[in-house]
This record gives sequence, structure tokens and C-alpha cells, in this order.
Amino acid sequence: QEKSSRLSAALFGEDCEISHDQLYELLKYAALGKGHNATQPSWCRIYHQSHLAGVVVVVLPEMSQLHFYKFYLQFKHLRKVFRHRFTLTPSANFLASLCGEGANLKPQNTAQGSTSTSSECIPKSSDLQCDPIILKYGEKKQGLTSYILTSEEQKKNDYPMKGSPGCQGYVHTECDQQRTDSSPLFGLDCEMCLTAKGNEVTRVSLVDAQGQCLLNELVKPESTVVNYRTRFSGITKKMLLPVKTRLPDIQTRLKKMLPPDAVLVGHSLNADLQALEMIHPSVIDTSLLFARNEGRRFKLKFLARAVLGKEIQCEERLGHDPAEDARASLELAQFFIEQGPAKVAELNLETLLTTEKLAEVSQNKAAALQPQGCRVQKQLNEPPHLSKPCFLECLQVTGQKPLLLGRQELDSSGLGQSNLSASNKQILQRALEDVPLSTFSIIQFSLGPEYITSHLLAGLCEQVRSKLTDMLTIYAGPFEESFCLKSVKKEFGRCGPIRSLTVITETYQPYVCIQYEVLEAAQLAVESLDGAEVAGSCIKVQRPVSAAALDCDVLIKELELDVENEGVIYVAGLKKSVTEMDLQEEFSQLEDLETLFLPKDLQSGKHRNCCFLKFQKSESALAALEVINGWTVKGSKLRSRNALTSGHLWRWIWQMNHSNEKQGRNISHEKMEQLSDAEQDLRKKMKKLDQHIKKLYRSLQNNTLCVVLFPGMN
Repeated sequence: QEKSSRLSAALFGEDCEISHDQLYELLKYAALGKGHNATQPSWCRIYHQSHLAGVVVVVLPEMSQLHFYKFYLQFKHLRKVFRHRFTLTPSANFLASLCGEGANLKPQNTAQGSTSTSSECIPKSSDLQCDPIILKYGEKKQGLTSYILTSEEQKKNDYPMKGSPGCQGYVHTECDQQRTDSSPLFGLDCEMCLTAKGNEVTRVSLVDAQGQCLLNELVKPESTVVNYRTRFSGITKKMLLPVKTRLPDIQTRLKKMLPPDAVLVGHSLNADLQALEMIHPSVIDTSLLFARNEGRRFKLKFLARAVLGKEIQCEERLGHDPAEDARASLELAQFFIEQGPAKVAELNLETLLTTEKLAEVSQNKAAALQPQGCRVQKQLNEPPHLSKPCFLECLQVTGQKPLLLGRQELDSSGLGQSNLSASNKQILQRALEDVPLSTFSIIQFSLGPEYITSHLLAGLCEQVRSKLTDMLTIYAGPFEESFCLKSVKKEFGRCGPIRSLTVITETYQPYVCIQYEVLEAAQLAVESLDGAEVAGSCIKVQRPVSAAALDCDVLIKELELDVENEGVIYVAGLKKSVTEMDLQEEFSQLEDLETLFLPKDLQSGKHRNCCFLKFQKSESALAALEVINGWTVKGSKLRSRNALTSGHLWRWIWQMNHSNEKQGRNISHEKMEQLSDAEQDLRKKMKKLDQHIKKLYRSLQNNTLCVVLFPGMN
């Protein structure tokens, strides 16, 4: 029997945010397979890619996560059929980021009469304000301490740290003195070979701030070498035969050579320190220093050529020279510190890289003409000259016909011509006819300019924030005049993290108003404490009564049935001293437990007193609910229920409550009333869009990868 293609994405909790680069990885591999340097995405896996019938990307350009949850009940088909859902990071040039690496460059049209298939990509000066280097560091020069990775950054980028899993037995450099802007810099680089143990060091180089080589030593691995990786490492079996130096010798020498306030510099230095099995507290990583958008990194070879004007890792030489690489990393860091972020941003490294890649594409083509009939048929919101045409060009070169349908046509000159008369219904009809003939399609459905005004968006944002606040808020009471507030807070705190608690005294007897951080906590309080005795009183627990909250029960029910929450349960009542390791150990006996997610406060980084458990089967989650309710962990009694918020939604709710609170409340009551007509129209449009997607989806062949994007306007 023919194998069916499928997508597996194990992201959960705070990892449910993907970059455009990661989306590009997915689409490129799905469309091209292992050809044209396409590899399996780093964040998910496509099984049996060769059996894919096609890739369809539906773009709803003016809509974002805000629209999806504002009109959640209207998107009936979308939320029930599409099993994987992720938050997409913003992009300045959405279509370019979808189709190629030059996502942040504004394409410039070729000169009139030119027959070139690509164009030079020169960012405008105003774009420098959006440069990731400026966004990360600002424009002013700073001392070297501003560029040392924080503990959080080291953890995120897999640096060996004290107490981290897998770092037992690692040697600490003991360079624990306070760093200043005068602390000495040292460049470090290692070459590794593959052994039965994994990656092991075969050569280590250390250079000082003047570029002098202090250490350049061959190291004999402890385990049997499986692959010398000579092409990259330059190491051969013959070179290592007479070597007596072992890893502990190198560790001892490095500890002696480094002063107590040393700052190590390297390119993706985490790999070198992991191979050295050493922990060092202060590092500058040039692969992160020269920041790019969406998690991508420049290669050291490119940075050395573009920034320093040096050629390293030359192809005619066998393998890399670690001393040369260590020196290049060090000089790059020195250049960045001396010149400052503004000067580095002015180098327009993205432009240089794109120009190089375009030149390579042209050379590789050797002036071969594209096959007839492989020209892109339709264009969305950008001119046809994408900053990196590689993705669509590769499809055309392989004889495939990418289909782009939207509200813009291509004329004979290749420039985008508005075709605003094309309705979503006409686009759908064309898609139903043409998508089966194409292996890669991008279909755009638009709302229209009248629905993307800042006034309307601000109003929708306030409505969603207000509704979320109502859903997160409960009222409890009545209590006795002299009730113990501490007891009430403790009891309701067992349902989940409390954002605020206030006592209401305007009533005949006191009540409390509690706003939670997560929807599950508020729902758990309503379900478990309504009618219970708290602080000596039999109380009623309810949500606020408002027009916006009238469909709250329907929303809660639909969220609980959401495919994203299948097999996921919420557990509350954890003590803040409980660690993730404690919970892994405590819940290890639960059958089919797949993942544990412990939410953190996005400002303080401290974990909350609740967690989410994801199970492989829904039945296992239901069985776990019965076991966990009333379970005691480290003296704390647990409460649990089915999950309502997937990882990306939990994060978004937190951001809505903390970031947009003041913005939304600036909208006047009169303006909010004016939104009602537009909102009614939008509700109908969303329902219609959901039906369009349903029709398109049902027309697709089996084994088609379908992605729906809400990129938003900013």
C-alpha cells in the first residue's frame, strides 16, 4: 500500500512560536524534498515527503491572531480541521520571507528594458531602524560587557552551564571575577571528529586580544574515531597517531591560561565548549552578535569577508584552521565593539549576502533558459523580483508550476497591477480549477482596505482584551465582615496563578474579585469552589455578568473541544519550590505522558504554580485527571481539569493583559459603539472565509500539505 505523508510537530508550551525562517524551511522541504539543499525542518518532521501530492498556502494578509480569536466561533472549520497551530513572528516583508531568505529587504525593480530574472536588493536608509542589530542593541556604542551573553541566552543556545542536564563532570574555568569593559578578550575555536562517544575535540586554538596564538594543540580522542571529518577539520588518522595530549590536559592548560575576568569569543561557541566539556560564565558569540531576523545566523566565512575583508576557510586548503577561525571571531567582536551597532548595520550584510547568493544562482544556471510555461502566474502584494528568488526559481527549474492567486495580476513587464475587482469568490473559483494542476500554490483571500484601519484594529483589540479580562475574572462571596483574606487568597490560589485580588465593600456583605493569569484557573475556581465553604462562609463563585460574557460558556466548551487541547490537561496547586525535574519524576508513572510544560512569568522568568501535561492519547489524559485530582505533591494538594489554552494562546493572553491594557482603554465609548456595524460585517466575512477554506480544503488531493497564515499588518 502507498504510504501516506504526515506532519509531526512536537512543539508545546512556550515553544509554539515559529519564525518565518522556520516556516520557509517547512515549505521548501515540502515542495522540493531533498533536492536543492532542502533538508527536513529543524522544528518539525514531514514523513514520506516523496508521496506529497502538493503544498497549498492560504494567506489571509490583513488578519492576525487577534482576528482568529475575536471570531473564534465563526472559524468553525478552520479550528476543527487544522491540528497544528503556531504563533508566527512578525515580518516586515511577508511574501519575501515566505519564499526566500531576503525577508527584510525591500526589492528594487530592475531598470527598464532589462531581461534579468532577479534584481539587486538595496534597503532604504529608513530600514536601518528595523535592522535586527539596531533593534537588539540600539544605535549607541557600548562596552564589551553589553555583548556578553546573559544566563538566559546561554541556556537558550545550549551553552554548558552549572546544573544543566548533561553537564555533570564538566570542568569549570573558575574565571568568576566581575567583568568590566576592560576585561581581556580571547578567541577560541575547536575542530572535532566523530567518535563512538559523539563529537570529540581533535584540535584546540586560543588567541589573545592582539591576535597572537597562545595555544594550537592536537588532542587524541578517548573513543574510537568513526569519522575524521577531514574535509572540515583537516585532521587525518596519521596526524593523531603520535599525539599523547588528552582532553583533561587541555582543560588544565586552558584553566591556567585564562585570567579570572577572561571573556571568551567564538562563532557558535557553545559547540566548542560542549566538546571541551568546560563551563565558562562570560562569552561573546559572533553568530548571535551579528543578529539576523527570525533566528538565522551568518556564517563565519561570510562575516570575515564582508566585515573584515579577509578570506578564511579557503576551499583549496584541506579543512579549517582553528587558529584562523578563532582570530576571525575575535576581530569581528572587536570591530563590533569599536564601531558600534549603527556602523555595523550600515554594512547592509543582508544585502551583501543576497547579492552573493544571486550571483551564485546565476553562475549555476550557466545562462540556461527557464522552461516555457513555468513563469509565475499570479502575484500577491509584492513585485515579482523577490529578494531571494531561489525558492520559486527552484520550483520552475524542476519543471513545476507555482501558482499564486490574489488581488494582483502580472502584466507583461512583470510589474504588479492592481486587480481589486477580483472578489474572494472569484479567487476561490480559480483556485478550485488551478490548484489541482500545481504542486505549489499560494492563495490570498483579502478583507478589503476598509477593514484594516488602525481605528478598527484598536477597537477589536480592546474588545478582545475586555472579553479575556471577563473570562479571567471571578467574583466570590458573600463573606463575613471579619473574614480572613489570606485564607481566601490561599484557597483560590490553588486553582492557579492570581494576577489581582480586590475586596468589594459596596455590597451588603463583602465579596472578592479575583483576576487569574490563565483561563483554566478561573474555570476551575467556578467549577470547584462554587457552593464550597471558604473562610467560614458558604460562597457563590461566578463570572462578571456583561454583554461580552454572555457566550462565555459556549466559548469555554469550544476551547475545551479544540483539537489543540486534545490529550492536554491543566494541573494547579503546585508549590513554587517545585522544579520541572520534581514534576517529571512525580508524573512519570502516568501512562502515555508525552510532554510537561511549566509556564513562566514572561517578565520575571519565575514559573507559575500550575503546569500542562500532554498525553499521546485522549483516554490517557482522562484517566490522569481522575488520578491527579486530590493528589499531593510536596505537601500541596493538586487540582486539575481539561486544558483550554494551548501554549501559544497562553502566551498571547499574558501579552494582551500586560501590553495592550493602557492602549485599549484610550478608546472612547462613542467610538466603541461605532464599531458595531463594522464588527457585524466582519463576523459575516469571517464565516464566509471559513467556508471558502472549507471548500478549497475539501477539493485537495489526499497527502496535500495545507497551511493557513494570519500574518497581520505589523
